[in-house]
Amino acid sequence: MKVVIQRVLDASVSIDGKIHQRIGHGFLVLLGIGKEDSEIDTQYIVQKTVGLRVFADGDGKMNRSLAEVGGELLLVSQFTLFASTKKGNRPSYIDAALPEIAKELYLKAVQAFESQLGHKVKTGVFGADMKISLVNDGPVTILIDSKNKG
Repeated sequence: MKVVIQRVLDASVSIDGKIHQRIGHGFLVLLGIGKEDSEIDTQYIVQKTVGLRVFADGDGKMNRSLAEVGGELLLVSQFTLFASTKKGNRPSYIDAALPEIAKELYLKAVQAFESQLGHKVKTGVFGADMKISLVNDGPVTILIDSKNKG
């Protein structure tokens, strides 16, 4: 499982030209689910994301987590995080999970984030053609891969 976490001042996901969900200060999380992923990967990704200390403390140092600052979270499924560009110029998505498996893990990730944060998270629509807008704060962008824990 792979995530791209962006600390944002504002982020939204639009579908068919209409804003579906919007958040203020918090994280936009792009979630890629691979064919080898399981609930163990989900738990790892959720715990690492929620625990990231990338928000300013009283001294202006990145020392506070999303939960500590009461930040919002927008979670968007993105299978293209598993693109392989080893051969040619057309990406292969052979390592991405099949849609029915990915959707199940995506929904479990939503539940796990809500449980960890103690509030609802905003989401995109699994499998939809979405447009993402954001104001990256910092910019701060973090990549996490559940298969690369070292």
